[in-house]
Amino acid sequence: MSYCVNCGVELDKTARSCPLCRTPVCNPNAPVDTGSPTPFPTERKEVLPVTQLQLALLLSAMILSAAICCGIVNLFLGGELSWSLYIIGSAIVLWVCLVLPLLIHNIPILLRVVFGIIVCGLYVYLISLTLDGTHWFMGLALPIILTGGAIVILLSFLRMNVGRSILTSAIVGIGCAAVFVLLLELFIDRFNYGGWSPSWSLIALIGCVGLMIPLIVVRRIPSLRESMRRRFHT
Repeated sequence: MSYCVNCGVELDKTARSCPLCRTPVCNPNAPVDTGSPTPFPTERKEVLPVTQLQLALLLSAMILSAAICCGIVNLFLGGELSWSLYIIGSAIVLWVCLVLPLLIHNIPILLRVVFGIIVCGLYVYLISLTLDGTHWFMGLALPIILTGGAIVILLSFLRMNVGRSILTSAIVGIGCAAVFVLLLELFIDRFNYGGWSPSWSLIALIGCVGLMIPLIVVRRIPSLRESMRRRFHT
């Protein structure tokens, strides 16, 4: 049994150098055994990375198998598709969000948003099929989805073309949230009562305006804007 003359670690009989401090082994009374296998691998090997196509196929198979299994179980237990439509819709959403970016590289953000809106609409439509008709989908859910999608598309377009200022993004985002809340109450009131009587949306609108005014002031005054930038970056 040999030991390293530098650090004292125990050496294997096949070691040509100390595995800890890399000091060469030189022991005339115990020459290096070149015939026995070494306790450590002598060549560095790496696992080949998985390609995006392979990962996309794997995720697609997992999502598809889960959707098919749930559909088959639902048919055997209930005789018709009911709760499995929720899982099938979720599988479609997952496929679009996770797999599609792997198959199509450099998808424009606007195209991603449009795909997301379409998938969200289809998912809610599948839910409406299990709840005795689609009247609430056409009269309430679809307008809300289209309005929310239009606002997200507008925000994405402004972010790409106007700039990436945090203050500007916050002001525009809060303003869009206020508009969406007003339209949300409009859709709900028209669907339930046939008219519009704004109440809680006005409270949300006042709160959003209260948040936007100080941000607009800070953005308009360079000294305040620079002070805020320094505070957030320190």
